[in-house]
Amino acid sequence: MNLRPRLPEVLRRNRDFRRFLFGIVLSQLGTLGTTTVMLYHMYELTGSTLQVGFVGAAQGLAIFGLSPIVGYLADRMDRKRLLQWSQAVSLLASLTLAVVTIGGLVEPWHILACALVNTGAATFDRTVRKAVVPVMIPRDDMVQGFALMNPVAEVSKLLGPGLGGILVAIGGPGLMYAVDAISYAALLVIVATIHIPHTPPTEAAKKVLSSIAEGFRFILHRPLIVHLLGLDLSAMVLSAYRVVLPALAVDILQVGPAGYGALAAAPPIGALLGGIVVYRIAVKSVPAGPIVLASTIAYGLAAILLAQSKWFGIALMAGALLGVFDAISTTLRHSGVLLETPDPLLGRVSALYTMVAAGGPALGDLQMGALVGLFGVPVALTLGGLGTVAYATVVGLTSTTLRGFRTHRIETPEAVEEGV
Repeated sequence: MNLRPRLPEVLRRNRDFRRFLFGIVLSQLGTLGTTTVMLYHMYELTGSTLQVGFVGAAQGLAIFGLSPIVGYLADRMDRKRLLQWSQAVSLLASLTLAVVTIGGLVEPWHILACALVNTGAATFDRTVRKAVVPVMIPRDDMVQGFALMNPVAEVSKLLGPGLGGILVAIGGPGLMYAVDAISYAALLVIVATIHIPHTPPTEAAKKVLSSIAEGFRFILHRPLIVHLLGLDLSAMVLSAYRVVLPALAVDILQVGPAGYGALAAAPPIGALLGGIVVYRIAVKSVPAGPIVLASTIAYGLAAILLAQSKWFGIALMAGALLGVFDAISTTLRHSGVLLETPDPLLGRVSALYTMVAAGGPALGDLQMGALVGLFGVPVALTLGGLGTVAYATVVGLTSTTLRGFRTHRIETPEAVEEGV
């Protein structure tokens, strides 16, 4: 009797994809720990939620400034080499922040600069990562592959904030930044061992401006993609909860650094559970549109629950619910975008998707930080959650395209050309 655990089918059939997933776990472990610690570190240095929001502003600047050109490069250059360069730049940025922090020289601008550089490099990494998965695994496995990526990555997101809290307690923020640099070095080694096919660029992709414009035109002519990106923005910008966690932990719940680490880890715990759920339903054709709408509305309600929490246990539960509904909606949104996109456009469309998916939280941090300064944490986050609920409700009532979206809806090349 064979008692060895059985790997999911998509992993057993794709060895390079297995290695790539392992590399993502290591990278996300350091990245999420560093992001969590930077927010707390900034609040510790300045005592200002608005200043914490500036970390998000720096991240947003990098994302929105680089995403379109990253998409062009991802469709024009060797994607494996781009991954390696992005990891090397992040390694150097985290190592530098570790040195100035451990040396007692750190100032708020050091954190902002590292956030800017690391996010710029991560913009390359995330965009290229999304573009290489469809060429590493068969198209029929794509939804399952991305559904599996979420719970696997969420393991690192779960451990990252907790690891950050432990390392801060042991050796201060600098120790977390040093571990982050080591994780980037490990991913560099892993990427060097895998094969990533290179998709030859089309003639349009060889011209920068026309190439970027082609990606925009494609998205604008695909109503499903527009609605999916809009739902993403409504949740990430309006219900931006992560920027309030330091103030919530320190000033309202009064649970200190350890409690902050637990609050930061609660959404990844929920996301792990949500990822497992969506992976199980992704093996069949499901009404993904209604599920995306329902999970987005539930995400806004969970943000309201977090805002109104007066007890630590309720806040942890709200954070976990945010993770559950985020994982479900994100997986289905992402799969929907890629299923609508032909291979020659994957890099550019992935870049624009990254600009929304990663830039949304960054902009959300800034606007939420400003709202907290005006109204305080409970009112600001409650207003944001209500905005998310209202937007998703309106889209659900007006868009038949989104309501009809199913996970196994794959367009033919002729249909794709008509959409462009």
